Amino acid sequence: MDIRRARSVAELVAAEGLFDGPAREDRAARFLAAAGHLMLIAYVDGVPAGMVSGVEMSHPDKGTEMCLYELSVDEGHRRRGIGRALTRALADEARARGCYGMWVGVDTDNEAALATYRSAGAVDEGVFTMRGWALGAAEDAAPEA
Repeated sequence: MDIRRARSVAELVAAEGLFDGPAREDRAARFLAAAGHLMLIAYVDGVPAGMVSGVEMSHPDKGTEMCLYELSVDEGHRRRGIGRALTRALADEARARGCYGMWVGVDTDNEAALATYRSAGAVDEGVFTMRGWALGAAEDAAPEA
């Protein structure tokens, strides 16, 4: 397995099977151009097998932390340590960027994600709830659960 930072739209489009839907070139370009955004892709035999995306978040009184935005491993490559390796690689990148911490929001019933994050060194910081606002055109809105 080889983990590399995505640096081109072509790399993101080639990894779209790891995303919830098709990668649009305009969105991929915007992601890559945004300061503090990064995506690491794990390759097995030259094929994208997993990805993790992170977003730096800064605040005047706290400094900068890394949000693990999304983690995905191709179904055929699961339970091989790819998710753990990607999570650790993102933590290493966050540390190198001077982030004071890293966090992820995860559904409390997502046992696979919880096990992955636990195996990568994450600790449970307590109860978490998330609220959201749909702010865009219908094509940009998240799919309903």
